[in-house]
Amino acid sequence: MKSFRRELVMHLPQRRGFVNITGQVEDALAESGIREGLVLVNAMHITASVFINDDESGLHRDFERFLERLAPEKPYDQYDHNGYEDNADAHLKRQIMGREVVVAVTDGALDFGPWEQIFYGEFDGMRKKRLLIKIIGE
Repeated sequence: MKSFRRELVMHLPQRRGFVNITGQVEDALAESGIREGLVLVNAMHITASVFINDDESGLHRDFERFLERLAPEKPYDQYDHNGYEDNADAHLKRQIMGREVVVAVTDGALDFGPWEQIFYGEFDGMRKKRLLIKIIGE
């Protein structure tokens, strides 16, 4: 069994956003040479997320509204965590959207269902954050 590791650096210029990283994961898979196995992609920061869904802008706006209703950014004083950084809402949003995804690799390709894509979700941006891509298999 082989393994392959790559880190991606994300730096969104705004506080929140969603970035399709499927192509970058596919590039890492191609470089790995692994034809059968698993790909793990995870956010290495507690205010960011990795998830699988459809790449449709209306859906992304729906995610934003949904998350903001569940964990509104403001007022900052509604959260015990806030102090040095006013990002308690980002921690909660990450918890809802998830830390990581695992995708099967079949015949050298990501084994997705219809419309599935991998996304990075940023909830406290404007600084560099890392993502891990770990691929294992043969």
